[in-house]
Amino acid sequence: MSGVDIQILNELVSEHGGDETALIAVLQEIQRKLKYLPVEAMKFVAEKLNVPQSLVYHVATFYKAFKLNPPGQHNLRICVGTACHVRGASRLVDTIEREYKLKPGESTKDGMLELECVNCLGACALAPVVVIDGQTLPKQTPDKLLKNLEKIKD
Repeated sequence: MSGVDIQILNELVSEHGGDETALIAVLQEIQRKLKYLPVEAMKFVAEKLNVPQSLVYHVATFYKAFKLNPPGQHNLRICVGTACHVRGASRLVDTIEREYKLKPGESTKDGMLELECVNCLGACALAPVVVIDGQTLPKQTPDKLLKNLEKIKD
């Protein structure tokens, strides 16, 4: 398996008794350790828990908490909840898709930026709001967002 430490995976599966009822817990542990769920790891889990690979993939794609792609070095979260949507969040998402060739849930090819769209950040009065590497940025426009992203390149 390329890039995935079999010993770590074995330990994580063993900690949960190697039982198929531990599937979600095992996937959570793997993601906590690796920051995402590599395909190789999901195949390994399917084999060790004696469940179909399709079930592991189904669980991993059903729950939004699981990431199937490696995280980017910088995380961009755009709120697309009602208040942010009404105030132009979709323009922010469109701008990132156009300028960075990036869809929600993906990272740029160079691994520098990861885009997430979230339903609410709890800052409706600041709409549209984005969070870049944990820093909340209020009342964003496409131009402001691009300038803020330029700052993290340095």
